[in-house]
Amino acid sequence: MAEKKITLSNKDGSFGGYLASPSSGEGPGILVIQEIFGVNEFVREICDTHAAKGRFALAPDLFWRIEPGVDITDKSEEHWQKAFSLMQAFNVDTGMEDIQTGMTYLRSLAGCTGKVGAVGYCLGGQLAYLSATRTDSDASVGYYGVYIQDLLDEAAKITKPLMLHIAEKDQFVPPEAQAKIMDGLKGNPHVTLHSYPEMEHAFARTGGQHYDKACAELANTRSETFFRQHLG
Repeated sequence: MAEKKITLSNKDGSFGGYLASPSSGEGPGILVIQEIFGVNEFVREICDTHAAKGRFALAPDLFWRIEPGVDITDKSEEHWQKAFSLMQAFNVDTGMEDIQTGMTYLRSLAGCTGKVGAVGYCLGGQLAYLSATRTDSDASVGYYGVYIQDLLDEAAKITKPLMLHIAEKDQFVPPEAQAKIMDGLKGNPHVTLHSYPEMEHAFARTGGQHYDKACAELANTRSETFFRQHLG
């Protein structure tokens, strides 16, 4: 498995990304969408895991317009405050353009099959949902995405497979928001919803305060099966 930092470019400028490539040099692509902590160790590990499973995995630096190269953790109050300030300053619309730039890059790689999906966590979970409405992603997975309930007017644009993992005790996605998401998406044949009782936000973040090994492994297994079905 090869790992490297790359540079991506679009109409707004150039920004960095972390790319992990499969040892075979062939496979589909996966766009790994960061949490509010930037392209940190957790995100890079997800890329590495997908590469080990035979995919080109790219995590673009979505905070580059605010502060390039953010790499912080959930282990200190200072980092939490910085993460929330970054999220508040983040522009979703330009972020989605950067995600599409990353997908286009993946499809251009020698060895890429041309199939490209997306997976995101927290803020990235929201952006994974939007990847199903605004990009050419072939299959998208979102973990405990925030504010999706405010974006349901885009649900009719979902024409490719989307899977969402919902934490029922998510402090950032209260029960009424979860109900709106369920109700707004339940009629779409392209959408698969999974709920995890008693789980808090970020239950799949290894090393995090609310990490739950059993539910994380269940969600990850469901995601892996989903990607194998739709990306090959």
